[in-house]
Amino acid sequence: MASSQKRAIQNYRSRLGERGLARFEVLGRDADRDLIRSLARRLSEDTPEASVLRATVSKSIAGEPPKLGGILAALRRSPLVGADLDFSRPREEGRKIDL
Repeated sequence: MASSQKRAIQNYRSRLGERGLARFEVLGRDADRDLIRSLARRLSEDTPEASVLRATVSKSIAGEPPKLGGILAALRRSPLVGADLDFSRPREEGRKIDL
């Protein structure tokens, strides 16, 4: 490769580094090419959506089980907490039937 081409590649990579990006090669199935490219494009953006996507993919790949107590935490965040609601029902024996 000529020195001007090497210098151009080095300048390009240094500009990427200044933006916090890196160029790398990924091996995958040909059918997944568009998916991987669109995922990489989204992850390279500095947006809240990219952060959410990054966290979701990381969590999915890590394979960690979901945290316990999710339902309890949701109930504690409910606006009905402390509303003193009475959920008791009168106990009835039911009707008598003749078989």
